[in-house]
Amino acid sequence: MFKELYNKTIKLAGHKSSKLILGIISFIESFIFPIPPDVLIIPMTIAKKNDWVKIAFVATTGSVLGALLGYLIGFVFFNEIGIKIFELYGVDNTSFLKEKFSSEGGVIAWMTLLAIAGFTPVPFKLLTITSGFVGFNIFFFLIVSAITRGTRFFLISFLIGKFGSAMKEIIEKKLIKVSIVISIIIIVVAFLVYKFLKGFIVL
Repeated sequence: MFKELYNKTIKLAGHKSSKLILGIISFIESFIFPIPPDVLIIPMTIAKKNDWVKIAFVATTGSVLGALLGYLIGFVFFNEIGIKIFELYGVDNTSFLKEKFSSEGGVIAWMTLLAIAGFTPVPFKLLTITSGFVGFNIFFFLIVSAITRGTRFFLISFLIGKFGSAMKEIIEKKLIKVSIVISIIIIVVAFLVYKFLKGFIVL
């Protein structure tokens, strides 16, 4: 099923309203859709290299707005909707989440998970919903989501726009390794920001 959905998603890259479709897919991917926006970003940027900034911006904006809806689902409708989305991805044990978050170092641990999920294949949607469920600070949630998703999409669009289809295979093979390095950098920066703002924002 996912393979067929993947192929149909790729075909949408050539649609005349591809940017709108990218925005929609980026939006719903942040809380339920299984196919990442990269599937559209790569062929769209290959076709229109000069639009790489617009393409990345649309994907980032849609993704962050979708993440906000995912947060709302977790915060207000976790038992009604959130659990069903978790079950869709084979996760049926959510009882430990609040305990893990409330443990010592829970906030930093959650920022770390969110940063990694925002940049790597870890299901970002599960973290957006859970962030609302555990009551993670929405300010930090939006900042980390915007930075990680924006960095990922702008990096992919830039490389494809700059080097063309020759970069496609390299991105597909090396993205995870690059993601880990960048995620570590983002986590360190997020930690420093958290420590700086801790005295001003009640978590």
